Amino acid sequence: MFLKKIAQALGLAAFLCCTQAAWALPADLVLAVAAGDSDEQVAAVGKLVASGDAGVDAYFQALLEGVVQVAGGRRVLIVKDTQGIDAASGEKVDPLPADLEDAIVNNRLRGTLEGARSALKLSSPDRALRLAAVKSLEDGAREEMLPLIATALARETDPQIRQSLTLVQAGIQLKSADAALRLAAVKALAQSDNPNTKMLLLGRLEKKGEVYAEPDAAVRDAAQATLKAVQARLSTADRINQVFTGVSLGSILLLAALGLAITYGLMGVINMAHGELIMVGAYGTYLVQNLFRAQLPALFDWYLLAAVPAAFFASALVGILLERSVIRFLYGRPLETLLATWGISLILIQSVRTLYGAQNVQVENPVWMSGGVELMANVVFPWNRVLIIGFAAAVLLLVWFVLTRTRLGLFVRAVTQNRGMASCVGVPTARVDTLAFGLGSGIAGLAGCALSQIGNVGPDLGQTYIVDSFMVVVLGGVGQLAGTVYAALGLGMANKFLEAWSGAVLAKIAILAFIIVFIQKRPQGLFALKGRMADS
Repeated sequence: MFLKKIAQALGLAAFLCCTQAAWALPADLVLAVAAGDSDEQVAAVGKLVASGDAGVDAYFQALLEGVVQVAGGRRVLIVKDTQGIDAASGEKVDPLPADLEDAIVNNRLRGTLEGARSALKLSSPDRALRLAAVKSLEDGAREEMLPLIATALARETDPQIRQSLTLVQAGIQLKSADAALRLAAVKALAQSDNPNTKMLLLGRLEKKGEVYAEPDAAVRDAAQATLKAVQARLSTADRINQVFTGVSLGSILLLAALGLAITYGLMGVINMAHGELIMVGAYGTYLVQNLFRAQLPALFDWYLLAAVPAAFFASALVGILLERSVIRFLYGRPLETLLATWGISLILIQSVRTLYGAQNVQVENPVWMSGGVELMANVVFPWNRVLIIGFAAAVLLLVWFVLTRTRLGLFVRAVTQNRGMASCVGVPTARVDTLAFGLGSGIAGLAGCALSQIGNVGPDLGQTYIVDSFMVVVLGGVGQLAGTVYAALGLGMANKFLEAWSGAVLAKIAILAFIIVFIQKRPQGLFALKGRMADS
């Protein structure tokens, strides 16, 4: 309340400063707003807005702040303490008349004044202010504001604001008693891709008993045709959204499963701690963020450039320690490996809870990852999702390069296809196992770094993705990089399209059932492992 009073005082002070150059508002309209009946007040507000005179916004602000008084039922003054000015002329009034009465601002007038102030902001050079004004007009625009909206629409160049303004204008015109005006509004909406357009048109086509909400048959026919065009456009937008979200989910699954594809494909290790390696990468990102905030605040928006390698090496180190201390003693014993890595996952989860608490920690997006690309009114591609898709593609290319163009990749492929023969020709299989496990774990850390930008970071982060990661690897084919890519993107797309049709739970069940049936028919997955030992 104290801050509100300060704001009101500052607003009036600014208003009084503006009166150094007096304006001239129509005195009859000023009086009608302050002392007329409810209908007269609303009509006068619309006329003042349409006039575009200087001082209209300040007068409306004074009314909303309750500092407007009427002298003798003839003259309207804006009074603060002992200072007063004439609301019509802007001239100072000294001394104040003795017969002052407060102007009554009821809820209807208050709503009208707030909408009128928004309409006045449509001429602001600030895009954000104009956009906010249009948003506020969507629920409070009145017919008296049509001239001002038409003027603003004629000079507006921003596509998003133009579309919103057109929708506001059409919403007002559809309530008009003039059938020609309603028909023009319906036709103006034909190019809209805003979901609210559909609601406006459906409102005109409603039927109560035998009576249509829209009495004119020509307007109804035009509304029906426009509705079909808008629905087709919205359907296209929905498909675009589904494809994008499917690719986004697929890229996340790819990052989560890529490291598992290397470790599981190379050594046949069912690593139940893979999700916790993702979690380690996410917490590594969190620590780097805090370090930049404390030590390099000026460079905070670039902390991710340091967080990416930090997450990779943190998870890779944990993975190498895991392989050297536990897994290397359990090769060829899948059940024991599964139980051991499951126990290690519990240890890692509890360790994180002890160090950082059980609650989620906050990882902020840099400024350049905020916002998104708006293609249509209901199609927005968030920058964090777009960049994660690009990041997943970059990681995939890097893994492909390592596996196909480096000495380590050559050894990994040799051990994958025939461990015994690779050992006979001098390949250090134990070292390759360690390095490959470290590589796969480091990629899991990169997945954690990416996931920290789109969701919560907590001790249970990895549990969310471990099952999906195994499904991707098994479906794509054990040890097959291309299969992992196809499986991740395929499952991501299928999941999002099925969600739109049947809901999230049934979509998960359907995908799991499909994978079970598919593996029964084709145990080797989408791509079979090639080599002399592939079927042994």
